[in-house]
Amino acid sequence: MKTITPKQLTGAERKWYVIDAKGQTLGRLSTVIATTLRGKNKVDFASHMDNGDNVIVINADKFAVTGNKMTQKLYHRHTGYLGGLISTPLNKLLVKKPTRALEAAVSGMLPKNKLRSDMMARLKLFSDAEHTFAAQKPETITL
Repeated sequence: MKTITPKQLTGAERKWYVIDAKGQTLGRLSTVIATTLRGKNKVDFASHMDNGDNVIVINADKFAVTGNKMTQKLYHRHTGYLGGLISTPLNKLLVKKPTRALEAAVSGMLPKNKLRSDMMARLKLFSDAEHTFAAQKPETITL
């Protein structure tokens, strides 16, 4: 048998999906988003090709977390100087940068190679219930 390799999709051939994050658990929501961005839900998935779809997430800061994660989960960044590690809890991160927590969760679930930045560029996050991609006629994904 021959191995069939799918062709690389162009921007016009990719589908658009919209997901409402309100009340959804952070990990389960980001798993669905990462799977759609990577294209693993398609029949012609190839791990070395970027054939995923575009994902719009509305209410990206209104997800749910279990337990004490709102105060105990920390997000780290480094200034580049000695002793410059800055840790921010989830509740303070949602006040300063509302979409950063979901973006970090999805980014951590994508492959750590050259394809990651292109996949993350197709993720559109909005803090409110409105988005600016109505012209693309996105399909709704319900969780």
